[in-house]
Amino acid sequence: MTPRRAQPARKMRPPEPTVAAIVRERTGAAWSRARDLCTEGRVTVNGRQCLDSALRVPPGAVVVVDEHAPKLCTGVLPESAIVFVDRDVVVVDKPPGMLSIAYEPGDKDTLVDCTRTLLRRTSGRGFGSALGVVHRLDKETSGVMVFARTAEAKRILAAQFRAHDIERVYHAIAHGAVAATRVETHLIPDRGDGIRGSYGHFRRPRGGIPPEAKRSVTHVRPIAPLDGATLVECRLETGRQHQIRIHMSELGHPLVGERVYIRDYAGRKIESTRPMLHARILGFDHPRTGERMSFEREAPDDFRAMIESLRLTRR
Repeated sequence: MTPRRAQPARKMRPPEPTVAAIVRERTGAAWSRARDLCTEGRVTVNGRQCLDSALRVPPGAVVVVDEHAPKLCTGVLPESAIVFVDRDVVVVDKPPGMLSIAYEPGDKDTLVDCTRTLLRRTSGRGFGSALGVVHRLDKETSGVMVFARTAEAKRILAAQFRAHDIERVYHAIAHGAVAATRVETHLIPDRGDGIRGSYGHFRRPRGGIPPEAKRSVTHVRPIAPLDGATLVECRLETGRQHQIRIHMSELGHPLVGERVYIRDYAGRKIESTRPMLHARILGFDHPRTGERMSFEREAPDDFRAMIESLRLTRR
């Protein structure tokens, strides 16, 4: 029997460079400045404005950097951002990079401000300017949010959020191969190294669960495998600050683009301008009629471009 020859190891082609890497090479700018040039609308790929600095650039593509081009206008919502509006509530599709509300003096162009301006422009003089805040999304998170237009609507919606009766489904891109799981922990403001986390995860627990800890439950389901990552669905049973980002990181699968909850991750990091997290579905009982309502919006361009770039680089 003739022995089979060993096949030579197949060389792995390096992934195509990101837009930020090309911008940095062309301009000599720091990584942060290279990313800013993209988000400011000063970079084009094959003649089209490219806001996603982590997009992989295929061979032959033409990348143009114009540091003196007009800065992309921010703080303006298109009319299409209004998902639903009546006399009680307004549902908005929040873009990434916009604060939900002002956190510090001087914060402007927040989602609540821009929504108020847009409704005033489209609804005319009869529009009441008050918008009640009942929940928030992180600045870099995109997706569906609801504001109350009356004090009674705000009270009823806030009660639904406290009772965890709100349906909230997110899509995220997480590092590694993610398996379906249910995560239940108690989140605390400082896990022992200055950042939020689950009690007992970073340091061995001593005594009972502290009073400031908040029970947090996330249901994780993989949707599609990607190159070095997974597109996942995260369904919230509770809604705590940074809950998905923390739970995915503690599972060993921090979100692509994560900056805070990624200290313990030793795998290959995929570059992105923001954590890849999108609030896709929001469901609640209408505060006046009691009708169950559900709203869904697709992820924005940068999220879809990240998925496509990771699909394109699969070998």
